[in-house]
Amino acid sequence: MLIDDLKTARLSAGLTQKALGVRIGSDAQAIKRLEGGVGSMRTLMAVCEALDFRLTGLGPGETLGEQLRHRRLKRSLTLAKLATRCGLARGTVAGLERGDGSVASLLSVLAVLAPGVRRRAPERSYWGQRDKRDRDVRLTPPDFMETIYAAFGEVDLDPCGNEASSVVARRRILLGEGGDGLRDDWSGELAFVNPPFSALLTWLRRAHEQWSVGNVRTVVCLIPVRTDSTWFHETLAADADIFLLQGRVRFLDLDGRAQATPFSLMLLTLGATPEQRRRFQRATPGFWLSRDAE
Repeated sequence: MLIDDLKTARLSAGLTQKALGVRIGSDAQAIKRLEGGVGSMRTLMAVCEALDFRLTGLGPGETLGEQLRHRRLKRSLTLAKLATRCGLARGTVAGLERGDGSVASLLSVLAVLAPGVRRRAPERSYWGQRDKRDRDVRLTPPDFMETIYAAFGEVDLDPCGNEASSVVARRRILLGEGGDGLRDDWSGELAFVNPPFSALLTWLRRAHEQWSVGNVRTVVCLIPVRTDSTWFHETLAADADIFLLQGRVRFLDLDGRAQATPFSLMLLTLGATPEQRRRFQRATPGFWLSRDAE
């Protein structure tokens, strides 16, 4: 079940085995072996971190090894007793609690310690604990925008504008003024899009449409890593360049409080030049995914 859930998480993130391998500093073969139930616990933990994959049913702990130890102690099992029940050596079980060992050994231990362990449900993609009316409001922090300006140039259009936003743009489309970025034509050299995450696919379709007809030369979108739709794979992926951000962006809410997203983010660009991408890469932790056409 754990291995099946990992594969499902990879596919939901829109990552090939090769792309996920690159993301953890390995290769496609390592991911293929892991999804076959073969490999090291260290590889498994690296993949879990890359996919923001968390388990429920074990207990507290910063690492999977710590969770295993907590679960063993809660069950009042010594290392020797657990090893006997799993058909493993005591040192093998001790190694798993240190983060070492094989996936096969881990699965044997989980079958005894926590047969009901499963993937924790992914976090909601809307914002925090605020009122439903503004749960989609995430104001891009000024320091992140400085990186955008330096890499891509001045922003001509913010189609999802907010009166409280720090985004500096020549034109902002504001709902409060009767505007609608999903209806009004876009314009300019560069559009920066931090869309409502609850309507992510709708905004990506709009961005692709306005870029395709030439209303804007370049579009830069700051969005969650949500790549599971057929349209994304069949249409958008052929034209977009994707930068996987390392760490979490600390957006601001309407009260000025900073809060990191509970999910991974990426920068999706349409029409960005190689030099613009290089400038962003030099200034921001993470990496651009390669495209087969390049």
